[in-house]
Amino acid sequence: MMDATQTAIALKPGRDKSLRRLHPWIFEGGTGRVMGNPDKGDTVAVLAADGSLLGWGAYSPKSQIRVRMWSFDPDDIINASWIGHRVTEAIARRSTGIEATTSTACRLVAAESDRLPGVIVDRYGEVLVCQFLSAGAEFWRSPVVQALQDAFPNHSIYERSDVDVRSKEKLPARSGLLHGEEPPELVSIQEGNLRFLVDVRHGHKTGFYLDQRENRAIASRHAHGRTVLNCFSYTGGFSVAALAGGATHVLNIESSGTAIALSEQNHQLNDIAADRYTHQEGDVFQVLRQLRDQNQQFDLIVLDPPKFVDSQASLQRAARGYKDINRLAFSLLRPKGLLMTFSCSGLMPTDLFQKIVADAALDAQREAQIIQRLSQSADHPTLLSFPESTYLKGFVCQAL
Repeated sequence: MMDATQTAIALKPGRDKSLRRLHPWIFEGGTGRVMGNPDKGDTVAVLAADGSLLGWGAYSPKSQIRVRMWSFDPDDIINASWIGHRVTEAIARRSTGIEATTSTACRLVAAESDRLPGVIVDRYGEVLVCQFLSAGAEFWRSPVVQALQDAFPNHSIYERSDVDVRSKEKLPARSGLLHGEEPPELVSIQEGNLRFLVDVRHGHKTGFYLDQRENRAIASRHAHGRTVLNCFSYTGGFSVAALAGGATHVLNIESSGTAIALSEQNHQLNDIAADRYTHQEGDVFQVLRQLRDQNQQFDLIVLDPPKFVDSQASLQRAARGYKDINRLAFSLLRPKGLLMTFSCSGLMPTDLFQKIVADAALDAQREAQIIQRLSQSADHPTLLSFPESTYLKGFVCQAL
């Protein structure tokens, strides 16, 4: 076992409580003495103030999250073999899930939830898309890719580490092919009875919102005979699902013309008649106000906005944005209509989001019930010791 005094971080007195409860993050304010001059991404021993060894983590000297824990077992040795084994374990856990039998796309590695902080791997057919979001993930990038090659020798592996969160770790954006053949411009996936085209090289996140798989199925079950308003529609996932479930018409609102073009292809791919849906390019906040002023109403509204909260400092501003769009949505909802509303912001607490939605209904002078609570798909699990991994929360609200 590594000598815990050679490269180590000692916590300040009283700052070890969360670590003893197996929470994987150590913030800058909790760190005391740094021993051994560790570099970015290096594995460090994590010591309590009394010198007891709590486990092993990845050091990130420029990040507010100073250490992300790999292991709480003092006997572990963090090396390429250990990292590869963790990747293999994560993949094996998906082999018996519902996503393995009903979809050709799923999340294979979910960062902290799979005890691999900063490592994301999504599978789209025969293409694996990786993100390395932290200093530790970057340091062990090669063993992760090797483990994926071993598990999927005939798959292409593509990197999408081109996201803003890497700047918090002082890491440059990077994307490109890591293994195999260059993926096609659009990758075809199956989700239940639906098919979608995914732009893995330029699309949001790794190309598609896999975390909404089960919620798209819920929308499909609610959609029969209803007119639907799909806000922040991206490439049409909720729209295609709703129309497959028997929606009479869907109005999609999306600010990106590129996303709308791909959404149009996804509707055509599923043989949906062109008169059953409409795409409108524009800012959702502005378009909702226009629809309200036109006295339009809908039977089912889906609000799936991008992440509004990227720091605690932005929480209040984000709360105003969530309240605004939910208030407008309630004003557009027919009596007995349904609102499926989401927040994908990990820093937005579920109880606060529920209060925001309740206040929005009150301001819209509408009464409503929550008839179902929603979360991310099963391949995006929550680690019990890391509640922040429940980032997607939502409600199905029925207007009275």
